[in-house]
Amino acid sequence: MQSIKRYQVRGLPGKVERANFNGRLVDYWAPEGGSNRVLIAHDGQNIFDRRTATFVYTWRLAQNAIRVSKEMGEKPPVVIGVFHSSSKSDPHGRGKDLSPEDPFREGVKPLITPTITVDELRGNAYLNQIFNEIVPAIVDETKSEYSPQRTAMIGSSMGGLATLYAATRMSEKFSTALALSTHWPLGGNPLVDWLLPRIPQAGIAKVWMSRGTKGLDATYPPFQEYADSRMADLGWKGKRFTSKVYHRTTHNERSWASYVDEPLRFWLNT
Repeated sequence: MQSIKRYQVRGLPGKVERANFNGRLVDYWAPEGGSNRVLIAHDGQNIFDRRTATFVYTWRLAQNAIRVSKEMGEKPPVVIGVFHSSSKSDPHGRGKDLSPEDPFREGVKPLITPTITVDELRGNAYLNQIFNEIVPAIVDETKSEYSPQRTAMIGSSMGGLATLYAATRMSEKFSTALALSTHWPLGGNPLVDWLLPRIPQAGIAKVWMSRGTKGLDATYPPFQEYADSRMADLGWKGKRFTSKVYHRTTHNERSWASYVDEPLRFWLNT
């Protein structure tokens, strides 16, 4: 872990830290004195810093987490934003990181014309780096406490897929999966059928899914409705699973920021 810089974000006490983990950038923030909760977010470019955000708008994830935690009488979590690896030299790095690797290696066919071959996928290495290298180092650096039962992962679009995939591989590392605007069209219903039955209910306590109704999200209803039915068939119910539709929201950071307080409450209400 190599520290790069510290910077301030409006509405956020203290400073956000940026670090390099063997070539992968990570932004993170922790309340003073650390925390006993950890929130891991994909697409770290869009979590804190408007200068790196895709459309100059962030999730305001830490600000929302502070507000919701205060409402619920909890100390805010450590918020970790893991950057994807797209670059000029590797323009499809995000897809290589966030695509669920095993289902495509095991025969699930992409519905979208692929620009990445199966052999280029590195979702497993990406998740291993998060949980075995990045999280332990940041927890130690911020003098926080790590408990899988008090750790959540959150992502949108391909990050939603990566979150659910992590739940199939790393259920001993975190207990709440928050998947917004999950990009099911990548593999369609066969991808749903591969992923959801492999989420171990003994390990993952809660799963959140949501979508909007505009833009790319307008193509999601048949896949998400099928996913909802599969979750019901698998016995996910009550406070353990929520799927919501946010009308008039679309597929961007501004929309996800507008309702991210709800999945945070879902996580913190334990």
